[in-house]
Amino acid sequence: MRSTQPRRIAVVSASVGAGHDGAARELVRRLEAAGFDATCHDFLDLLPPGCGRLLRGSYALELKVAPWAWGWLLHGLEKHQGSKSLVGGLFAKAAARRTRKLVGPDVSAVVSTYPLASQALGRLRRRGELEVPVATFLTDMSVHPLWVAEGVDLHLALHPVAADQAQRHGARLVEICAPLVGPAFRPVRSAAERQRERVRFGLPVDAPIALITAGSWGVGEVEQTAREIAASGVAVPVTVCGRNPALREKLAAAGAGVALGWVDDMPALLRACDLVVQNAGGLTSLEAMASGVPVVSYRCLPGHGVTNAAALDEAGLAVWIRDEQRLGKGLIDALAGPPVPRRRTAPGADDLVAALAGGLPAPILEVAS
Repeated sequence: MRSTQPRRIAVVSASVGAGHDGAARELVRRLEAAGFDATCHDFLDLLPPGCGRLLRGSYALELKVAPWAWGWLLHGLEKHQGSKSLVGGLFAKAAARRTRKLVGPDVSAVVSTYPLASQALGRLRRRGELEVPVATFLTDMSVHPLWVAEGVDLHLALHPVAADQAQRHGARLVEICAPLVGPAFRPVRSAAERQRERVRFGLPVDAPIALITAGSWGVGEVEQTAREIAASGVAVPVTVCGRNPALREKLAAAGAGVALGWVDDMPALLRACDLVVQNAGGLTSLEAMASGVPVVSYRCLPGHGVTNAAALDEAGLAVWIRDEQRLGKGLIDALAGPPVPRRRTAPGADDLVAALAGGLPAPILEVAS
């Protein structure tokens, strides 16, 4: 007989940038819509006092000041398995006590949207200190070895390209499901709606618009990208600077298109634009695809930006423009291409729940009817 109470699923994310948290929020929403009691937790809060703030700050500083060092670090961890195990084990040990406390007797399963959280959960699961199943939702199209932790029962991938990479890194069981993009991200319904949104954001109403995104921190070669798109004459660059006011000031002073700060209504902004130019391959790329807006990768961040661009290009989802000489033609081709269908990789509105059900024991996902 089925339980009369919804089963609880704990979701563990990390407040580094906005992508992991954005995916976690949508995951919680979908689980709750399917009848589960879902809660979200920040992995940085599971670390000893001060460590989470240090991790977030050092990551942000590295991407802003020396992004090449981030790419070097990720490459080293991928090349040297021992280094990956050392880093994963260090954070797993640091978060073990609070993670054990998080997963109480009322939790049926845990889903991670952050690689270091997966390492901590996988270690506890492997050592028999965590009895409930653990799943990892791979938020990126490319999969670094740090995402795959021994002991994790199930990995959820966005696409067969990501699934293949996860399996090469040792993932035991991989299911494919749709990206964790909210229902507010949808294609524009009419030219009139697009014009209204452009007026709302103060954008040109009679020219193609290329939306430049660089994560919530606005990092990378963003100023160069805006200048080069403007110089191409193909589209007006509109840059989302996020939490980087210095970048917004530079772009405004340079007259390189339109520079916006933090945007609360990204679904509406995406409907106002004709094209997205991205450098990290994160959640905004998936949101653009769900909105029917073509995506290209350009001047990508070292490390995950480059590997995501390669994976998106391999999957046929976003062309990777590798140098300025190809920029103009790449933008023209993207603007002239066929409409982008709403991005899905598995059938049904609840494909995430179906994927979980395919990889976790049946009683875990049993919900009262």
